[in-house]
Amino acid sequence: MSTAAPATLDHAGIAARIPHAGRMCLLDALLAWDATQIRCRAGDVHDPAHPLRDADGLSAAAGIEFAAQAMALHAGLAAPPGTPPRPGFLASARQVRLHVARLDDAAPPVSVSATRLVGDDGQAIYAFALHDGAGRPLVDGRAAVVLDHPLTAPEAA
Repeated sequence: MSTAAPATLDHAGIAARIPHAGRMCLLDALLAWDATQIRCRAGDVHDPAHPLRDADGLSAAAGIEFAAQAMALHAGLAAPPGTPPRPGFLASARQVRLHVARLDDAAPPVSVSATRLVGDDGQAIYAFALHDGAGRPLVDGRAAVVLDHPLTAPEAA
């Protein structure tokens, strides 16, 4: 059995590698990745029970969370085999452009891509983009993520 990270994953494989559980794991498939980039397929943005949906629908701003999960998955895939998901947080989102008001109006499937621009073991800056099934841009920008910071540590019991 190979210990190398897989080239593709389904929803369950993704959920095992990021610190998002249940319906809050928003990615359905890992499509491709390498040392600097990742490309995923988002879960059903048209689902009326989507966990980020509000009374008006699924805001395009939720795309930042889809991208953050792709970044978390990228970090998990690059980690040594058997490493548990590392808690982290989105420290900043910059130059974010919402090309649409809502993601639930997008033609399926929605793709999520992220490219690691700089970083080390504890932090990274990524460029990210979401596109609909017709290739139309939905959301893009840059985000800084921080891993294993005291803010992400579980509270002592």
